[in-house]
Amino acid sequence: MKTIIIKYPAGNVQSVLFSLERIGVKAIVTDSKESIKNAEKIILPGVGEASCAMKYLKEKKLDVLLSELEQPVLGICLGMQLLCKLSEESNTTCIGIFNLLVKKFQSKNRNDKIPQIGWNTVHNLKGPLFENIPDGSYQYFVHSYYAPLGKYTTARTEYIISYSAALQKKNFYAVQFHPEKSSYVGHKILENFIRL
Repeated sequence: MKTIIIKYPAGNVQSVLFSLERIGVKAIVTDSKESIKNAEKIILPGVGEASCAMKYLKEKKLDVLLSELEQPVLGICLGMQLLCKLSEESNTTCIGIFNLLVKKFQSKNRNDKIPQIGWNTVHNLKGPLFENIPDGSYQYFVHSYYAPLGKYTTARTEYIISYSAALQKKNFYAVQFHPEKSSYVGHKILENFIRL
């Protein structure tokens, strides 16, 4: 099975690569349009800044290519946000799979730390990505921006407010947390994606 991790200026690519290797999947890191088109599974990971990432994807015309893919695509963290329509981060126009505005957390009191960093539970799990994953499982989050709850939400979590921990629309899947850093439960989610 040909699995591609999209190469672009966002961190965490190596962590995803190593995590896939631990579950027996050899992935290729590339920004080659031809390789991406011919892949069976595609992962758009990321830790970084939305406008910088989108600039690179647009220069390579990968934003258009990604929107046209019919095979399973998984966005992780920034990758999830880039699959949305707009982000408040640098007022960025994103790929637009999910018709959502990614918003910045707003502190309600001095105990609210932004970015959110750490373990949090995910609930109301739906869809094949969460097969055999217990409701209330812990996942690892690192982010300052979030996707609101809506019709694409397949898991929710709470930090300051309730928001989407995961999204799905047709062949596009996305998680705000980092499955590659979320121990055996995260590895199971990656396995579920690979088995789609």
